[in-house]
Amino acid sequence: MKKRIGLLVGMFAASFLLSVVLVSAQQPEQPPGPGPQSQGPPPRPPMDPLGDAMFPPDMIMQHSRELDLTQEQKTFMRSEMQKTTTRFIELQWQLQDAVEALHETVKANSVNEQQALAQLDKVLDAEREIKRLHIGMGIRIKNQLTAEQQTKLQSMRHSMKGPGPGGPGGPGGPGPGGPQRPPDGPSNPAN
Repeated sequence: MKKRIGLLVGMFAASFLLSVVLVSAQQPEQPPGPGPQSQGPPPRPPMDPLGDAMFPPDMIMQHSRELDLTQEQKTFMRSEMQKTTTRFIELQWQLQDAVEALHETVKANSVNEQQALAQLDKVLDAEREIKRLHIGMGIRIKNQLTAEQQTKLQSMRHSMKGPGPGGPGGPGGPGPGGPQRPPDGPSNPAN
């Protein structure tokens, strides 16, 4: 039962994150191509709308010497990551509880729609707070960087990117457009 609930939480979180990225990164519609007979490359996933503006904390830490981070900057970033990680864990527990309650509500033969939707709101609220937590940390960390440090990080990011969208720093890669991870691991607060 716990494995099923864990799987459900994971699938729900992954689908939520995917939908947030897809909705927020919608591109103008492309004109229709030559039709299904065309054997061109598969369509590229949408770009992360915040990927070029935010910096993953692990990237900053890995290049702290090159960026010439001050001791105050390092201390601030460690503190922010620690606070965010603690809160993230609390929110993960809340999310799991909310998903379990939603599961219990909807597994009945006859589902009370009002109760199920109220429980769904609790799940969505927890997910929204997780997203807000990550973006808030990213903003606070970015605000501690000088303009020169941000420029260096941008050039490092561009030199790290591979040729396609799955390379480091591209959608699907370990950088800004990549998968969601806890704030103490490789992550982008925009994820």
